[in-house]
Amino acid sequence: MNAFAIWLTGLPASGKTSIARELARLLQDRKIQIVHLESDQLRSQLTPSPSYSVEERDWFYRAIGVFARILTENGMNALIDATGNRRSYRDSLRAVVPRFMEVYVRCPLEICMSRDPKGIYRNASAGGTVPGLQESYQEPTSPELIIDCDKTSIEESARMILNQLADLGWV
Repeated sequence: MNAFAIWLTGLPASGKTSIARELARLLQDRKIQIVHLESDQLRSQLTPSPSYSVEERDWFYRAIGVFARILTENGMNALIDATGNRRSYRDSLRAVVPRFMEVYVRCPLEICMSRDPKGIYRNASAGGTVPGLQESYQEPTSPELIIDCDKTSIEESARMILNQLADLGWV
């Protein structure tokens, strides 16, 4: 199949979901079907009372990978926006999806903390584990694209990904 998977990774509140929604809109405008696997929506269904333990994160990101693999094997493009704080989560999907693009939404921790729309960083002191604070975030070693959130708008970021897809001959 010629379907692709794109994983937008980065710290919580880096802008992954906003960029993914704009990219999905741009793709749909071009009549390119995409299934947006938004981590917050998936987590609310798969782990409604999340513990954010290492074991739960391992399971959750494996599940996202399974969904994306099944979609691409069946000819559907997958767009993942999920922190995926361990490089191994993203690399395992890269190993099974031939057309895989990793997009690193790079954003300074201070900016993520100042945005914090869901209160993730504010609530971190209550015992949670937040990538970038109590839990490490392993930056991609060779992503197909890096977007600097403090230099690029949501719209520009989505267009950059679309251009990369075109350069690869995937759209």
